[in-house]
Amino acid sequence: TPKYISTDRRRKKMRIAFIQLAFIVVQCMALVPSNTQQQVRREFLQTATSAIITFGITAVPSNSYAQDVAVGGKAVYGNEQIMYQKAHGTSEIPVQVDLSYGVSNKLADSISNYNRQFAERAGYFQYTSFEDAVLASGQTGTPITFYDSVTGKPLFVAPIGRSADQFLKESKIHGWPSFRDEEVVWDNVRILKGSGETVSMTGTHLGHNLPDGKGNRFCINLVSIAGKPSA
Repeated sequence: TPKYISTDRRRKKMRIAFIQLAFIVVQCMALVPSNTQQQVRREFLQTATSAIITFGITAVPSNSYAQDVAVGGKAVYGNEQIMYQKAHGTSEIPVQVDLSYGVSNKLADSISNYNRQFAERAGYFQYTSFEDAVLASGQTGTPITFYDSVTGKPLFVAPIGRSADQFLKESKIHGWPSFRDEEVVWDNVRILKGSGETVSMTGTHLGHNLPDGKGNRFCINLVSIAGKPSA
């Protein structure tokens, strides 16, 4: 079973990217006329440096990339007992306070813990930072790990076996983030027999499996997979 992706490897790739950007800045400085006022040259350098720093912050969302989790393999099915009532709906606790992608905590708790059939509205993810995060991952070639909004356990790693653009295109066509078997962390995810409801092993409602000609397609609520990784 493949594992994605070491933190050291990610840092190495980003260091190379920063060095390349710094080299470009130096080259651009050489193009500034020598008789240009010193203040203008200083402002140019400050702007360029700020751009590099901004790139480092936005292109590498913290806690978003895969953290050596086993992904893919044969689909795993579960039974209704997973979703029995617990202390907080179908989960033991509410969703995390500080969720990713700017999703609504209230909606996340309702969909994840007190719901079995309904979903966030179609296209909801397009009003969050989800798309920016996916595109940034495409630039680095490193898939994103999506964590349970309740427990912080890894649930999906995407895109795998396709580009960021392909992942986004399929998600937009269907209205929700759409994952394939090879992008599922089966240690923590189950498909309920009969209904196709897709849930976490701890009782978080995630969405549904809606197979198509390519195989299983997991139509997942972003609010349910916007968690931060558990310690």
